Amino acid sequence: MRTREEVIKYCRSLDTVYEDYPFHDSNWTVMRCQGNKKMFACIYERGDYIWVNVKVNPEWIEFWRNAWPSVVPAYHMNKQHWNSLILDGVIPEEDIKRMILESYDLVKPKSKNKR
Repeated sequence: MRTREEVIKYCRSLDTVYEDYPFHDSNWTVMRCQGNKKMFACIYERGDYIWVNVKVNPEWIEFWRNAWPSVVPAYHMNKQHWNSLILDGVIPEEDIKRMILESYDLVKPKSKNKR
């Protein structure tokens, strides 16, 4: 996964997700959950690469940063809860998808049906 289009396509495959451009800057694509409108991925170009900011459980934040040199403290975000993924070919696609899915799971609306 190296392009903005690939990231958007994967994000849109998740349940009730939409893309947003709240900064009036076509370089910044924000992926949000319908229902609570919380963002789980910010996609932008920086330098020669596409970057994706994802929310991370604080218990896992250092794990991901230590696992891949292309996972860094998030650009323009709270560095205790967000990482930036630099899509330079270093992070395996399955790990990129896993981090995006974990971010989505952290912000998606919680089910009201408790059994």
